[in-house]
Amino acid sequence: MNMASDNYIRVAGVEKRYGGRETALVLQDINLDIKKGEFISVLGPSGCGKSTLLKCIAGLEGTTAGTITARGRVIDGPPEGLGMVFQRDMLLDWRTILQNVLFTVELQNKITPAMRERASAQLARFGLGGYEHRRPWELSGGMRQRASICRALLTDPDILLMDEPFGALDAMTRDDLNVEVARIWQETRKTVVFITHSISEAVFLSDKVVILDRHPGRIVEILDIDLPRPRPLSLRETPAFGRYSSHIRQVFMQLGIVKDA
Repeated sequence: MNMASDNYIRVAGVEKRYGGRETALVLQDINLDIKKGEFISVLGPSGCGKSTLLKCIAGLEGTTAGTITARGRVIDGPPEGLGMVFQRDMLLDWRTILQNVLFTVELQNKITPAMRERASAQLARFGLGGYEHRRPWELSGGMRQRASICRALLTDPDILLMDEPFGALDAMTRDDLNVEVARIWQETRKTVVFITHSISEAVFLSDKVVILDRHPGRIVEILDIDLPRPRPLSLRETPAFGRYSSHIRQVFMQLGIVKDA
């Protein structure tokens, strides 16, 4: 099977309202095909429905109209083979880091010695070796988010959904984790949907950037990012990177979301 030609996730005519058909329209006529192994970023301002769209793809919320399928099956609940990283790390302070990483498989009663070894190896891979028995409050924000990524990857999901996972981090830590996520994708070629409101982050990480307008959330452009991989941070200083960033900024200016000083 040709991985690059296989539509893995399909969002077709999706509308999302809260409170019934006479109230808030959050998403309107969202159509999006995501190929297996693609890294897609959904980029837009606060309130455009980015996180709502991700929750619908994750099966955590239903749609008002339209359908979402993964691997050819309609999503009506969280599909198997799905990992999710939230805006907050969602770690439980009374559990150790290792126990937090194992939490999901513990709920499924699937903890085995091999799974514990895998969790420890995953933590070491993310620079958290030796911190397995620390509590979350003993770690920095970046380290906590690394642990949450370890938890999402523990069962080797083929679909990874990430909801602005680095938005609360300082710039240097965010850069570091951008490189880490890009490396993970390069090694595993998971299908990734990444929510962000950072133009540079979207361009750096993605194969495609989906640009959303707000009130209601709707797709105004899907931009292919043709930049070489692997991508070092220095790529952001190149003319090609600048052209993509400038184009996206111009789109937001035309929408009245970004103003020219």
